[in-house]
Amino acid sequence: MQIGFIGGGNMASALVGGLLARGTTADDIRIIDPSPEQRAALQQRFGIETFERADGQSLAGLDLVVIAVKPQQIRDAVHGLAEPLANALVVSVAAGIRAADLSRWLGGHRRIVRAMPNTPALIGMGVTGLAALPGLSENDRTQAERVLGAVGQTVWVDDESLIDAVTAVSGSGPAYVFLFMEAMIDGARALGLDAQQARTLALGTFAGAAQLALQADEPPATLRERVTSKGGTTAAALAVMEAGGVRHVVADALAAAQRRSVEMGDEFGRD
Repeated sequence: MQIGFIGGGNMASALVGGLLARGTTADDIRIIDPSPEQRAALQQRFGIETFERADGQSLAGLDLVVIAVKPQQIRDAVHGLAEPLANALVVSVAAGIRAADLSRWLGGHRRIVRAMPNTPALIGMGVTGLAALPGLSENDRTQAERVLGAVGQTVWVDDESLIDAVTAVSGSGPAYVFLFMEAMIDGARALGLDAQQARTLALGTFAGAAQLALQADEPPATLRERVTSKGGTTAAALAVMEAGGVRHVVADALAAAQRRSVEMGDEFGRD
């Protein structure tokens, strides 16, 4: 399978690295990016062919093309590419951009998958939500999953509108975790621990708890209850969090992210 990327930023680099690690050869991958510095860096790092612009030459013979540019850039990025992409499966990782809008910009092209990966893909531990336009073949679904699965787990949703929810939960989710990490580190420093001690304890706790939750058969609620002895230190801490409305804050934050994803689709999906 010949795979191309329009846009050579962090997510494209992560996907290329994942594909190469899983056996795709450098000869089967090409990246299109306007920055000469970025192209040189990609060539040196991966040994792949790069191009300055997307056109009939750079897209010729590609089976799958990942559009990995910013949402506000995607319409211009695909302008004039209806014919060069006519025989390719197109996968977009641009937040908020709806498949129907992308299809319209590509002259009615229907072999489109909308995907939302997240930044842990940079270390091969991402999770990506996927949605397809109706009628996409099983083979195309398999190929899209192969590419996005090169950097972690994949989850298909039947209704494309749920990709906005995926964006709110996992796409933006790493930032929520990093914020909580920051807060724990700051709190640990306030209790007298030095910077390195606070960082090691806070980040190690997150990493260990996440792995425990992934490997356990029980839901997170059960794991939480097992740590929480009545009248103990954990119960005292959780009582403060519950009194502060932490569950409502998280739910409201996710809803805000979902709304913004929808708004971005409205804003950047116009002709």
